[in-house]
Amino acid sequence: MEQMWLEVSIDTVSPALEDVAAYLTARGIVGLVLEDEAELEQFEDENLSCWASIDEALKQSMQGVSRVKFYVTDDEDGRQRLQDVQAGLEDFRTRLGREAGTLRVSTVSLQEEDWAHNWQKYYQPFPVGERLYVVPEWMRGECVPQGRIPLYLNPGLIFGTGSHGTTRLCLEGVERYVGKGDRVLDLGTGSGILSIAALVLGAEQAVGCDIDPKASRVAAENAGYNGITEAFRVETGDIVSDAALRERLAGRYELVLANIIADVIIPLIPYVGDFLAPGGRFLTSGIIEHRAQDVAQALTDNGYRILERRDREGWVAFTAQRAE
Repeated sequence: MEQMWLEVSIDTVSPALEDVAAYLTARGIVGLVLEDEAELEQFEDENLSCWASIDEALKQSMQGVSRVKFYVTDDEDGRQRLQDVQAGLEDFRTRLGREAGTLRVSTVSLQEEDWAHNWQKYYQPFPVGERLYVVPEWMRGECVPQGRIPLYLNPGLIFGTGSHGTTRLCLEGVERYVGKGDRVLDLGTGSGILSIAALVLGAEQAVGCDIDPKASRVAAENAGYNGITEAFRVETGDIVSDAALRERLAGRYELVLANIIADVIIPLIPYVGDFLAPGGRFLTSGIIEHRAQDVAQALTDNGYRILERRDREGWVAFTAQRAE
């Protein structure tokens, strides 16, 4: 029987979007979609040369409100996760100490096929860093700004669109640190966006790993949209608990990526060094600001020196290297 899902929306205001996202991430809710009224207006103003207009129904739905959306299974487990989220919202409002909007929660029940396509109506192309331009696959052929490299993506059942602040931090880091001919290991690859970005920017090979078996198919499809076939593969499993998986991933990579959450990153850190080439870099993001020190300490305890810390709206990314 086809899986049913709940699309959950939390109404807020633009300045509090990242705070709501951090609240959800801390509770293990991933695959967030941020609908920012201010960013939508800015996008339309800046891209009139490429886009005639934003869908009018979308603009009307976002007047006066921004929102965070996520998806849970429409079953006992998913509804319990939703209940836990709702139960903590007022405490979150109190701790935030500034305007957060209504924090009204609404749900829509979707079949799996609907869920996979529902977010497409508001997913638009956008620039990342100095060179990348993330383009929904179904908008291929539209205008790409001069000097930008298109990265075509259809996340499908696996989220990782590049629009979230943590993914942007990681994409910017990939752009900064990947070198021509590098090998890349992407832990928690999801849609494959980071690996594919590394490859279009000059990496020779990328290997992804994710605990969700759907990631292998979705990431491979996204690689195909970008003309990448032999250079990318995805393994399924958890490197912390699966020694056989660690064997399959064995190699020396110039760049290891992990855009997850602090509670997953910290247990990964002791294993990452086994995969790094001499002088290789570990780039990790998805870290809520108040957990940054925990991640930094874990890196130091495991023999890394932090080369760079970058912050964006409550999220943190580290670039680290094994101390010689």
